[in-house]
Amino acid sequence: MPAPALIFDLDGTLVDTAPDLLGATNAVLAARNRPAIDTSTLRHMVGFGAKSLIGQAMEASGAPVAEEEMAPLLDIFLDHYRSHIADFSRSFPGVETTLAKLKQDGARLGVLTNKPQDLTDLLLPRLKLDGYFAAVYGAGRKPYGKPDPRIFHDVVADVFAEEGPGGPAVMIGDSITDLNTARAAGVPIILLSYGYTPVPAKELGADAVLDDFAALPAALKMLGF
Repeated sequence: MPAPALIFDLDGTLVDTAPDLLGATNAVLAARNRPAIDTSTLRHMVGFGAKSLIGQAMEASGAPVAEEEMAPLLDIFLDHYRSHIADFSRSFPGVETTLAKLKQDGARLGVLTNKPQDLTDLLLPRLKLDGYFAAVYGAGRKPYGKPDPRIFHDVVADVFAEEGPGGPAVMIGDSITDLNTARAAGVPIILLSYGYTPVPAKELGADAVLDDFAALPAALKMLGF
């Protein structure tokens, strides 16, 4: 079997972005005189896009936000986050060494995230992760996103672009959104248990669940890759 395309989620899978997302979220709450939330609360809100995060945080801190109020709150969030995107965000243990090994062994690597494309393109170089990936797809690059299977097939085709038709692929993430993307695309899904999800990864029905990113090569071998 040819080396697979390994398509990674970003937040909660490759990078612990919670500290900087928390700062941006609390900037929104402060602008509306709402109490701040803590990291443990935020970790269950990430993974569905900035609007969803803001909406959940506003509800958790007092009352839901009306749709017509969302645009200015989103501006506050994005302005703050863009200015502080890598203040405290760090790749999870084992990520860089494992990505390097996988790439050296011939795997094709890509990123598929619901983080906006411009923020994704800003974050990865700041953490020196951009060089591992043949394709990076964030929200806004296409008119559709996860869990739509088309976006998964798009990034896989891009990863294989230099070698002709696509090949086998695996989704690697941390949440129900990643699982639903993989199931819709008809590919295996490996979840990391340390990520951002209101439902524990072990309860989502993935093909494999890992506590340690460095265990990924062994899990891929177990799945036949």
